Amino acid sequence: MAEPTKKALAWAIFDRIVASAATTERYTRGPWIGDDYDPDFETLQRLLGVPLHLKANSQSGVPALALDVWVAYELRRSGFRRDAVWPRAEHPRVMPGPISRLLPQLAKGPQADVRKKLTQKTPPAGVVATSANILGGLYVKQVDVVMSAWDTGPELLISTKRMDSSFGKNAANRIEESFGDARNLRTRHPMAALGFLYGLRSTILESEPEKAKWLIDLLAKLSTGDNAYDAACLLMLAYDVEPPPDSDGGHGDEEDAAVADVQDDSVNTGEDDAAPEDVEASKLDAEIAALPSVRILHDEVPPQLQVGPFLKAMVEGVLNATPVNMHTDARKLRGWAAAGA
Repeated sequence: MAEPTKKALAWAIFDRIVASAATTERYTRGPWIGDDYDPDFETLQRLLGVPLHLKANSQSGVPALALDVWVAYELRRSGFRRDAVWPRAEHPRVMPGPISRLLPQLAKGPQADVRKKLTQKTPPAGVVATSANILGGLYVKQVDVVMSAWDTGPELLISTKRMDSSFGKNAANRIEESFGDARNLRTRHPMAALGFLYGLRSTILESEPEKAKWLIDLLAKLSTGDNAYDAACLLMLAYDVEPPPDSDGGHGDEEDAAVADVQDDSVNTGEDDAAPEDVEASKLDAEIAALPSVRILHDEVPPQLQVGPFLKAMVEGVLNATPVNMHTDARKLRGWAAAGA
């Protein structure tokens, strides 16, 4: 049997971290302190340590995936349904909510058969997927964190990028591409909450301070003007462990969605998406306890790019665009009126 890929190993640790965090009082009480969104930075720091622990570069897809997992966790913590947010907290990572809610209603035998069908290497076309590929006004775009359903269409679309090195060569390209992506997605989905989150290693502040100022200015402008993101966010990351070569940002497994067929993009779930089933919990806990430390440098980020206001904008964007009888748990946690409350 082939050895698990680094992405598969990462999913096992990610899932363990998120499952543990979801049992805490901090999770169950929700993220709101008065009118402010209070992010769970402790869980984020653990997730960010996973790619460093695995020495996973950008081509593995793991560094940026840590951000996706955390944002999806925060949305569930905000009160949105577990099966409504992609990537899901279990394999398959992208699956329509009605399908996931149907499975527990099936008898044990049929349920096992359907689960096997959904998690095989090539499941039924268009039913489940590794990533969410969304048709915009101009082209198909892989979007990293999504809330979408058959009856609503996309309600939330968040793109994430990660840059640990090669700042001068690639950092600006990642942001410049995002201006076009915003227009593409906004054109077809004007009511969706649209966001952009960028993780940047803090060494840029010393090695290329002028480049850092320019990037921060560009990020702030992502949420201004027509066809823009509703909010953008910068996470300034500091750690002492050297990342592996080629940690130059993005999701290494992104396909050229602009020329790919939408249906075909939804077919291949890939084996990387499933965490190894035989990994003992005690082993995972030991790995989590030994993860490299990652610090979030809040003071180096301007107020308009802070993560708390970003997540607040994303949650409230969804709630403002839907009636009071939808997302009732999220509304109650926010302290807003909900039908039947």
